[in-house]
Parts: sequence; C-alpha cells; structure tokens
Amino acid sequence: MRNLDLSAIHAFILTAELQSFTRAAEALNTTQAAISTKLKRLEDHLGRQLLERTPRTVRLSAAGAAFLDPARDILAAQQRATAIFAAPARRLALGISHHLVGSSLPGMLRKAADSLPGIVLELRVGLTRELMEEYDAGALDAIVFLRYAESQRGGERLALERFGWFAAPDFMFTPGTPLPIATQAPPCSLRTMTMERLDSAGVKWREVFVGGGVAIIGAAVEAGIAVAVLALRVAPAGLVNVGKRLGLPSLPARDVVLHARAGDTGLASSLRVLTAAFRNGS
Repeated sequence: MRNLDLSAIHAFILTAELQSFTRAAEALNTTQAAISTKLKRLEDHLGRQLLERTPRTVRLSAAGAAFLDPARDILAAQQRATAIFAAPARRLALGISHHLVGSSLPGMLRKAADSLPGIVLELRVGLTRELMEEYDAGALDAIVFLRYAESQRGGERLALERFGWFAAPDFMFTPGTPLPIATQAPPCSLRTMTMERLDSAGVKWREVFVGGGVAIIGAAVEAGIAVAVLALRVAPAGLVNVGKRLGLPSLPARDVVLHARAGDTGLASSLRVLTAAFRNGS
C-alpha cells in the first residue's frame, strides 16, 4: 500500500470533527471541492468509505469511526517528528466573551490541540469591554464577542447568537410576584439587556443572584432559585427555556464577531481552525 497523504488525513479529521466540508475548508483556508477531492482519494486509497454525505449532514461511516483515532495518531506522530527541528512555539492569545463559553469549549480545545501543532493557545475569558481594551493594547491577538451596539462596527461576523429565558425544569413561579432573576455582575451588556426587556414589557422582577460566568449563573438557575438570560449555544444541559410559558418578552439576537490582527500566517491558520469550530457550535 502506498504512503498515506498527511494533508488528506488532516482534512478527514477536521471534516469528521466539524461535521462539515464547509467548516473544514474554512479551517484549512481552501475550498470544499479541494476537501472533497482529498477525501475521495483517501477513501480510494484505503478502499473504504470514511464519511457518509447527505445534503445536510456529514457523519462517520463504520470504517471512518474505526480509522479516526489511528488517523489522529498518524498526524500526531508527524507533528512530534517535525517538532524536533521546529522553531520555538508561537503563542496565540485569544479572548472570548464569557457569554460564549460553555459546554462546547472542551470540543473546541480538542480540535485546537489536534490541529495547531507548535502553537501555545492562551485563552482569556472576560467582559467584552475588558477584552477590547486588552486587544487595543496589543495584549490579545484576537477577540470573539457579542456585538450589542451599532457603534461596535468592524470585525468578521461568525454567527448569529440567540438567547432564551432559562430555568430549572422544576422552577416554581407565582404569577403576580416579581420574577427572580440571576445576572452577571456589572458592567455587563447582557445584564442591561435583561433588565431593559423586562422593564419595557412591564414585568416586575427582583435580582436574587449575581455571579460571573455561564457556569456560575447556570448553577444558580439549576438550583431553582432564579431565571436567567443565556445564549442558546452555552445554556447548560438540563435547563429549559421558559420564556413562552411565563409570558416573558422576546430577546433580540446578536452577532458574534471576531476581531483579529493581520500578521503571522501560522497564527492566522490556527485562528481559522478555532473560528470554524466556533461557527459549527462545537
């Protein structure tokens, strides 16, 4: 059997993980056609169909599932071999708004580890305002955040984020009493949006919990003590959207935006892998 094409193996791994030819092409800065060609040649070489393609989804075949871990091993071995003579590791400093960090983060980091050899990923999570200040000061190479105001122009739109009013399945609320809410600590644009939407709709409310980060807010909601506005992308599993049931006001969607510096092509390539995973929601 001829030697396997490492670039085709890399394309296979990304397509399998992102479940999308489009996202894999974005990550590798190429076209869907090029990805399809590489994968077809790899399948022909192995004599097995690795991916099952439909108009809407891409998923592993039985042979593809069996080949995925060995493929990762092959790519990792190649990366270890070339790392012996590689230059010192480069650092990618990425800031992400705390509203966008949830259960999908481990999957994103796994894809980063698989696809970014020689890159030290420095991840910072915080308020959009703080991340923008660090980015402007040159401390961050890129930031991903929610655009709340028209004044926040520029950047690359990654996705449209939607929100819901989340509560525990057994959350009890007595109509006519103030709605207990959990919010992020100020200053927080999502906190402001929550209060403004309730006030505009004439819904009485009371703040019963203030925390930092989706995990902490989610824990308060899971405990059954409050309702919180969370992005659908990151709402903890087990919580339910009670907006319609409680007659709560609709919530506007917001753009997820990337600001990144032009420069090092290696870092740009690394960033494409992460943003492709982010667009895919995994």
